[in-house]
Amino acid sequence: MIRVSALIESLGGAVLRPVVSGNRDVITDVTLVGGDDTDLEQPGNLVLGLGIRTAAAAVELLRRSARTGASAVVLESPVVDDPSVVEAATELGVGLIELHARASWTHLVWLTRSILDHSTALTGSQVRREQSDYSELFAFADAAAAIVSAPVTIEDAHSRVLAYSERQDTADAARISTIVGRRVPEGIVRHFRSRGVFRHLQESDEPIRVAAGPDDVLPRLVIPIRAGKELLGSIWAVDPGLVPEDQVRELTRTASVVALHLLRLRAQSGAARQMAVDRLRAALLTPDQAADLQLPPGPWRVVALAEATGAGRSDYPIELWASVLRRHGWPQPLLTSIDDMPMAVVTDDAAANTVGSWMWLQTVAAELYADDRRVSALAGAPAQTTKQLSRSRSEATELVGLARSGLLDMPSTTFEKAWHEVVLARAGSAILTGTLLAEGPVQALIEHDRERGTEFVTTLATFLVHHGEPKRAAQGLHVHPNTLRYRMKQITDLTGLDLTDPRRRLAVGLALTAVLDNQDHYLSAANHDTANAPKDSTTVDTSSEVAGNPKPLEG
Repeated sequence: MIRVSALIESLGGAVLRPVVSGNRDVITDVTLVGGDDTDLEQPGNLVLGLGIRTAAAAVELLRRSARTGASAVVLESPVVDDPSVVEAATELGVGLIELHARASWTHLVWLTRSILDHSTALTGSQVRREQSDYSELFAFADAAAAIVSAPVTIEDAHSRVLAYSERQDTADAARISTIVGRRVPEGIVRHFRSRGVFRHLQESDEPIRVAAGPDDVLPRLVIPIRAGKELLGSIWAVDPGLVPEDQVRELTRTASVVALHLLRLRAQSGAARQMAVDRLRAALLTPDQAADLQLPPGPWRVVALAEATGAGRSDYPIELWASVLRRHGWPQPLLTSIDDMPMAVVTDDAAANTVGSWMWLQTVAAELYADDRRVSALAGAPAQTTKQLSRSRSEATELVGLARSGLLDMPSTTFEKAWHEVVLARAGSAILTGTLLAEGPVQALIEHDRERGTEFVTTLATFLVHHGEPKRAAQGLHVHPNTLRYRMKQITDLTGLDLTDPRRRLAVGLALTAVLDNQDHYLSAANHDTANAPKDSTTVDTSSEVAGNPKPLEG
């Protein structure tokens, strides 16, 4: 099976265009509709509306498809854009897709069927690398070379060599270096660019002849490989003599076959990548889904690749992270996304030069952080078994909120290093969301500060931070030690708090931490109706600051 969205994305817009998103996004089979008697009983079908020319026929096909649980219907223009057809697809929850005018139904059936067969073959095994087979392209290169009686290379749209012919009798130095490096050398690229070759490939379907160049570069015959309006690559033939027009036409027909093959390879590799992403996501969410997950030798860490600021959708989506990690040497990153948060699974290897390890990822994150200080890599504790990956993922996710609060070291940290912040955050969350503060000494101090304009919450917190030493606590508050002692006596009289009891001291410390870590919530309450409140005589400096707390808390 394959997702509708993945199929459209894999074909790159050269064949299909989404019109209406349906309620079902998984394709299990393909059915070519030739008439009303076509069997549509199989749910999850991609229904190909061959011969549907009227809006009425299209609406009826959509209704039949909805009754049988089809995922989507493919129609041609202009009927696919008819308002009644679009409205029907929307109401029925059936996906509606346009087949581009320059694509054929036969090609679509072949491409979709090959993708489904490929994904079915992969169902029982973990996809760890792209399974695409480029061997057929070498056969195409040999066939093209036979047509023009000259060496041939097949390149993608970025001048990367995909295949080349065996024939080398008239090869020049540029061709040899291209084959050895699997990429056209930069100097040769500049030569062809100066001749307008690449601009022509982007704009035209017509073959182009390129004259000889410097360093004994022989003439070339270049045939664009296109699918619709999209350039997929090109066929380059060394052209020591003028290739006859009939051979050029034959080579052009070969290019159309190569285009279909490239589309199939791209779609298959896209399906493989999507399957890997889905399987890894399931393993990170549910321990039972991780039993058959094949990974490098463990232990592993799950890393949240989050922005250190903001809470919205990341400017670094999974696609961008995949590109960055590949550029740094990880050919098949173990990446997925959960709630739009990119997640990576790395090995807990101590060697910084081990690609795909936590130490290696820290180096990558530091490099990115130098350019964009929002980047962060937040790792859960090591997972010794695949079933523990979901626990590591939960821990990594927990660190995201702390990073966005400015409580963690950037650009990377681990759950173990941040354990104290995690403990305080968990305790504070329980305290603030529960009923523990409805009564008790901290609530009494909050209410007193609110009514009298005092700073008892800040004072007690600073006193505890400095282990009950009046002089150091007074320095932290910028007040005289006698003022601090007077305040502490008032606090004790007000609350009856016994700070010699270690458990009570721990409890009040956790409650104060929860309040001070959520100052916006506290201040909104503390400042309510205090505009005209009389200042307490114990208040000396309203800009006093609790040690270790980055923001002053005004009473």
